[in-house]
Amino acid sequence: MDVEGAVIGHYTQGTLERTLFAALAAAGKDPDRLETADLAGIDEFHLGWAAATRELAEDLGFTRTMHVLDVGSGIGGPARHLAQVLGCRITGIDLTAEFVAVAQNLTRRCHLSEQVSFLEASALALPFEAESFDGATLFHVGMNIADKDGLFAEVRRVLRRGARFGIYDIMHQGKGALPYPMPWAMTPDTSFVEPPSRYRQALARAGFRVELERSHRDLTLRLGREMKEKAAREGPSPLGPQVLMGENAPERIANVMSALADGLIAPIEMIARAA
Repeated sequence: MDVEGAVIGHYTQGTLERTLFAALAAAGKDPDRLETADLAGIDEFHLGWAAATRELAEDLGFTRTMHVLDVGSGIGGPARHLAQVLGCRITGIDLTAEFVAVAQNLTRRCHLSEQVSFLEASALALPFEAESFDGATLFHVGMNIADKDGLFAEVRRVLRRGARFGIYDIMHQGKGALPYPMPWAMTPDTSFVEPPSRYRQALARAGFRVELERSHRDLTLRLGREMKEKAAREGPSPLGPQVLMGENAPERIANVMSALADGLIAPIEMIARAA
């Protein structure tokens, strides 16, 4: 199996929609009357969660007239957030067919289908004409893609000159091997975590200029502590990481938070502009 096939297998459950709607019901949410806030516990599948999405949205400054590409859109949380808060139109692409189907269903139930759409595609072969988009985002996707040069070259190809590209990925910050399983990979075979310098290099080669770079490590550690304390007081939420990651979610979350606390990794935000 090639890497993309292995990545699809990693994220595919086959029962995600049923599991997700059962979790919503257990949390007292009405699946037929959803708001984006109802999904905050499960559809922001990245470190820093909804808070990190809000900060990236503010830094990007997208406007209502823009058409934005979300690369590796998952079940659509960040795309729906950007559409609702900034008013822009979003097209999301993802390798995993199950994620795309669930993203479409949730978006329809949140009454955002006129602004947000999703399709199954590879980030290394985007099915769009050159200069199709006014901006782009990428949330925790590069860790599953070895070819950073190819990834950023494809994003640059479909962006108009001057467009902003917001990246929010887990990157290496220190020496040492990462513990597995992780949320994005069970083994190192499909894990390609790189330092920020590698991202800057690949972005420059693709024709981008980095305008902002900052770590969200402290934010994530603080929010992680608060979530852990809340779970100890109130019990685990039905809308927790187990919905997307299954029974081994606690081990995977523990590993990523341990690596974060030890300084091996950090979630890094980069804003780059297409030259």
